[in-house]
Amino acid sequence: MSKLNVIFMGTPLFACPVLEALINTTNVLLVVTQPDKKVGRKKEITSSPIKNLAIKNNIEVFEPLKIKTDYEKIKEYKPDLIVTCAYGQILSKEVLDIPPYGCINVHASLLPKYRGGAPIERAILNGEEKTGITIMYMDVGMDTGDIIDKNEIPIMDTDTSETIHNKLSILGAEALLQVLPKIENKTVTRIKQDNSLASYAPIIKREDEHLDFNNFAKDIFNHVRALNSWPLANLILNDMEIKVIEGYIGEETSEKPGTITKITKDSIGIACKDKVYYITKIKPSGKKVMLAKDYLNGIKKDSLLGTVVK
Repeated sequence: MSKLNVIFMGTPLFACPVLEALINTTNVLLVVTQPDKKVGRKKEITSSPIKNLAIKNNIEVFEPLKIKTDYEKIKEYKPDLIVTCAYGQILSKEVLDIPPYGCINVHASLLPKYRGGAPIERAILNGEEKTGITIMYMDVGMDTGDIIDKNEIPIMDTDTSETIHNKLSILGAEALLQVLPKIENKTVTRIKQDNSLASYAPIIKREDEHLDFNNFAKDIFNHVRALNSWPLANLILNDMEIKVIEGYIGEETSEKPGTITKITKDSIGIACKDKVYYITKIKPSGKKVMLAKDYLNGIKKDSLLGTVVK
């Protein structure tokens, strides 16, 4: 086990393998995470996955509303190193200057591309062929610090944000363990980011969920995968919102984009700018996830032909 005394900062499930790796290899003094929040229709108070993991391992949890101003507890612990992964708040210089070994971030993109809060979704949305994990030193900017190491994986057509999330979550922990000895021995080679190559990955907003069939079929295909399994892409059919979960690209078409041009036994074909996109799994408003064929069995299929979705 490393002799490093570490404070870990993270919030979602994605960060749990990283925390587990640190628990197994270092002395984790404190876990910092986002405060409990109300979740779901019933507004139930819910703790973050990282908080639950810390409690399970008898590690003290700190939940500041604003880490930029509420950081005295971190100073009291005098950590050698701070490690963050999907924490959700930017650290001030005062916090960054606390640990002598610096502050290390585990980021889910190949920096300098996709700085920000939704790197996985944005990479798939933009049709990237690869993504990965970057281990980096933190500075006062958003994902702008010096790079320690990068590990990449391909993005397959069968991948969704959920599958890439799961792959990178594990890869992040493995990548961190590879560089920890170098950090501890101070043998890390720091690589400056080329800001001219930077791109940004803002969090997904409500308006980002809507499908625009004036785009190419490949764009629709990527959009659906990028928002699967949450929050899911959507379209409006006969004034009803339908979330689109899975589909595939079909034949070329000259029909008006957004027009339902073909109904098969297990799919709904909608014209895009160049080709037909066939939807095979959906979630109608107020209903459970279902296969398109089950949805079609409950309606008059022919009535959909020629309908234009919004």
